[in-house]
Amino acid sequence: MIALIQRVLSARVEVAGETVGAIGPGLLALVAVEPHDGEPQARRMLERLLGYRVFADAAGKMNRSLADTGGGLLLVSQFTLAADTRSGMRPSFTGAAPPEHGRRWFERLLELACAAHPAVETGRFGAHMVVSLVNDGPVTFRLDTG
Repeated sequence: MIALIQRVLSARVEVAGETVGAIGPGLLALVAVEPHDGEPQARRMLERLLGYRVFADAAGKMNRSLADTGGGLLLVSQFTLAADTRSGMRPSFTGAAPPEHGRRWFERLLELACAAHPAVETGRFGAHMVVSLVNDGPVTFRLDTG
């Protein structure tokens, strides 16, 4: 499982002009499920999303996590993160899970997140989404469960 996380002041997802998920300060996580992913990867990704220290402490150092701050978590499925872009001029998506597998494990990550964190929102799996954000920093990291 791969996630591109961005520390945001706000973020939202629209589908067909309707806002389906929105947060204030927190993390926007664009998430790709890979073919080998399952329960261990979903649990590890949640641990990393909630525990990765990207928020400033009183001294201005990145020592606080989303769990520490209680900020929002906006999870958005994005299979293109698993693309192979090493050669040619067109991405290959063989590194991404098939849609049914991707949906199953993205939804499991969402379920785990909702049980563990008070402020979780999401986009709509498989839909054309318009994602808007105000990146804070900018601070952006790629997380991988390996």
